[in-house]
Amino acid sequence: MAAGRIVVGVDGSEPSLRALRWAARQAGLTGDALEAVMAWEYPPTGWAGPAPGLSPAPPVLPPETDPEEAARDTLDAAVTAALGASAAASVDRRTVAGPAARTLLERAEGAELLVVGDRGHTGIKAALLGSVSRHVTHHAPCPVVVVRGDG
Repeated sequence: MAAGRIVVGVDGSEPSLRALRWAARQAGLTGDALEAVMAWEYPPTGWAGPAPGLSPAPPVLPPETDPEEAARDTLDAAVTAALGASAAASVDRRTVAGPAARTLLERAEGAELLVVGDRGHTGIKAALLGSVSRHVTHHAPCPVVVVRGDG
């Protein structure tokens, strides 16, 4: 039987690092490949048009700012911090432009499992689940594990 794929959402937050560590342990048990995914978006205020109905202007960023490169750097640092350099070398990493929930659902197509933290950088501390984890649990094409933090 061929090994499958476990997709884990990573945004650099501590809950996503816990999810990454959990997913890596699960991949070790099942022999599945581990794919760490980070979604990124341009800030809406950085490119929105001046009035409703007008076409939005393309993003204007300083030349030294590349959001995709920043996402790759953040993902690389998160994977290495969570798993160590040796284990991190075997993790497939994907940075995708788009909303986090949609990106994770698309990457989860054909996966054995989707793993997310209970809330990410934008999570409200009192919430039991963040908006992304709640959305993917309702719409994922595969089983989902939501890794909760301490108390």
